Amino acid sequence: MMNMMLWGSAAEFSWQLKFLGLGLGACGLALLRARLWMWTVATLAACWTAGLSVIALASASTALLILNVPVIRKYAVSVWILKALIQLKVLPTISETEKEAIDAGNVWADGELFSGSPNLKKLCNEEYHQLTQEEQEFLDGPTNELCEMVSDWEVHQHRDFSEGIWKVIKEKKFFGLIIPKAYGGLGFSAIAHSAIIQKLSSRSTALGITTMVPNSLGPAELLIHYGTEDQKNHYLPRLACGDEIPCFALTEANAGSDAGAITSYGEVVKNDAGELCIKLNWKKRYITLAAIASLLGLAFKLKDPNNYLGKGTDVGITCALVPTHLDGIRLGRRHDPLGVPFYNCPTEGHNVIVPIDAIIGGADQAGKGWRMLMECLAAGRGISLPANCSGGAKLLTRVVTNYAMIRKQFGVNIGKFEGIEDPIARIVGMNYVMESARKMTCGAIDNGEKPPVVTAMCKYYFTETLRTLVNDAMDILGGAGISKGPRNIIANAYVAAPIAVTVEGANILTRTLMVFGQGAIRCHPFLLHQANAIESNDLKLFDKAFWGHVGHALTNTLRLIPMSLTRGRISRTSFSGLSGRYAKKLTWASTVFAVMTDIALGMYGGNLKRKEKLNGRFSDMLGWMYFASATIRRFETENCKQQDKALMEWSMKYCFHNIQEAIIGIMDNMGGIFKPFSLWARINRFDSQPSDQLGSKIAQMLQFPSEQRDRMTAGIYISTNENDPLARYESAFKHIVDTAYIAKKVTKAMQKGSLTKGPLMAVLQDALAQGIINIDEHERVRIAEEKRYDAIQVDNFDLDTYLKRGVQATNFTHVQATEA
Repeated sequence: MMNMMLWGSAAEFSWQLKFLGLGLGACGLALLRARLWMWTVATLAACWTAGLSVIALASASTALLILNVPVIRKYAVSVWILKALIQLKVLPTISETEKEAIDAGNVWADGELFSGSPNLKKLCNEEYHQLTQEEQEFLDGPTNELCEMVSDWEVHQHRDFSEGIWKVIKEKKFFGLIIPKAYGGLGFSAIAHSAIIQKLSSRSTALGITTMVPNSLGPAELLIHYGTEDQKNHYLPRLACGDEIPCFALTEANAGSDAGAITSYGEVVKNDAGELCIKLNWKKRYITLAAIASLLGLAFKLKDPNNYLGKGTDVGITCALVPTHLDGIRLGRRHDPLGVPFYNCPTEGHNVIVPIDAIIGGADQAGKGWRMLMECLAAGRGISLPANCSGGAKLLTRVVTNYAMIRKQFGVNIGKFEGIEDPIARIVGMNYVMESARKMTCGAIDNGEKPPVVTAMCKYYFTETLRTLVNDAMDILGGAGISKGPRNIIANAYVAAPIAVTVEGANILTRTLMVFGQGAIRCHPFLLHQANAIESNDLKLFDKAFWGHVGHALTNTLRLIPMSLTRGRISRTSFSGLSGRYAKKLTWASTVFAVMTDIALGMYGGNLKRKEKLNGRFSDMLGWMYFASATIRRFETENCKQQDKALMEWSMKYCFHNIQEAIIGIMDNMGGIFKPFSLWARINRFDSQPSDQLGSKIAQMLQFPSEQRDRMTAGIYISTNENDPLARYESAFKHIVDTAYIAKKVTKAMQKGSLTKGPLMAVLQDALAQGIINIDEHERVRIAEEKRYDAIQVDNFDLDTYLKRGVQATNFTHVQATEA
């Protein structure tokens, strides 16, 4: 009896070993991303080892044969699946505007992250563009000169730039950064364009916006890519030198993020001479530079009742160039975006007649405007907004690390308080991350990439992050942050922070609809091919895409088991050290993302795009994975600097903590099979928030002059005029750091009782008299303390001046309201 029990236990244990071996083998094949024939051989070997009957082996062999031979598989299996999916309408219905948005641009790093096994080495090996000598000279010359001319306080007081500033903007071709040299422009690279906008934005938000808009989505970019030679030769030289001021009119009252809903229209007609023309009617808003524009780019729906163009009566969204002097155009009014004085305006046109060749690219491009816009947006929003935000993060880094050393409370520099260290660490750390992503994105655009999903992520996460950082800076500066005046460096940036999040559609919709909503279709290795196959009833395409998707999903699911158990350590990477550790973790995160995406697609099908809260969390995963990959790229490209290791580690922990939070949110809200995995995800976390010790380290490292501090804030404008608010901080900071050892001697003397305790300035003379410091040290500390005191002063106004400013603002509002 005992022998039989032992035999039974041994047999059971033997089967357990076999199952374990099969599981390990399957996971191993998945990690190697084995081809179908390798799975087939392995499956037949497993069936043989398991001792299956001849009939079972024959059945398994037949099934595997069908799967391995496309011709058989297509007609034996795939055709029925295709019919069922068409009948059930599983995949989402995609509108024409959605199709054009999805087809615009190309897939880049976003596709790698969707794959489950991103090729990070490939991303890191792509060229990291540097400024040419000409670009660097422009940045150091005209850009610095323009910055020195601009006082952000004065711009806000006068609600415009001076004539001299406008003259420099035009003559130095700040509106022609992207226009090729052949047409009179500067022809700068994306990284140079970004660097210029970054520096201008660090000086004045209004200056940055005014310069960035003509160099992103607008007439110049559309002409460069789609214009006829006649259009290019006529308009581009005039735009480059400022003879033409451009704007682009897209947004309407009922068509913001849903740009496909525009009601502005044009009708193809013939004039008295029998020439084809377009009669335009529009009512647009939020159009930058419109009030002073001489050339208006216009997006409208083109109708052709008589089919003169041979494209049907409903041609579609079209883009045209409209000189603003034409009859029927109303300009000259302004919106007031939170008081930030850049030109943001409404514009109307009523029965405006333009020739048919006003269409950008000529009549052949009629109806192709939406595609044009989507492709231009893919590049533009990856340059301008990230440049503005990374410049802001660098400026905040410089300001708060200055102020933390200058400002004292309870006799201690506030930068030494742990409560202050936390927001400083966030500003410094995210500065490092944002600059990493800015450079990587611009490098891709310079290499010819136009990745709409990546640039949508940049738009959302850069602008939202800056909004967080400027709030942190306001908390640190306290009263110095809220007291407006010429000394205040960040109040206008704080007020302007919400503006960027509204550009090109509200951030809420960017996150919940665009990043993952379009990304899941566009960047998934097989989903778009499946959708196209189902729509066109293409059996051959469907067979390849469907079974590719099945293999992709099963492989990633099996890979996830060892990935999760080893916390990514089992994945392969060509990186070593800190980069290697986080590259493996990023591969693990990508695998989780790929598996969860396929499960969500299976659960919700076409309804997934309506699950906006889930889409938002998937977007968070994707966005923070992109930031993590960019940070690894930067750390490697900069030769893994020893002094940046703490920054690298803080940044990666912060990214992975946000990835972790997104995963938990997805699992908790999808419920069902995810509930037990949600508990496992909480136990087996990707990472926790950066530790207090790590945060303290990166908060302190930039509170002293160093090569690292200058490198981390390179690219912003710092005036040499000591009356400039940032220069005042810089001077006080330098003097305080240089005399810190002297102040320490005086403080020690007070602690020992040699000097009566009191403010440093009050005891300096006694310290000199007692020989604790010498005359030179006394003078240096006195100057430092005077500069400290001067730097922490805030602006104040006499009552008449203050009330006049208020009356001016009230009158402005009243006049606008009355006229409206």
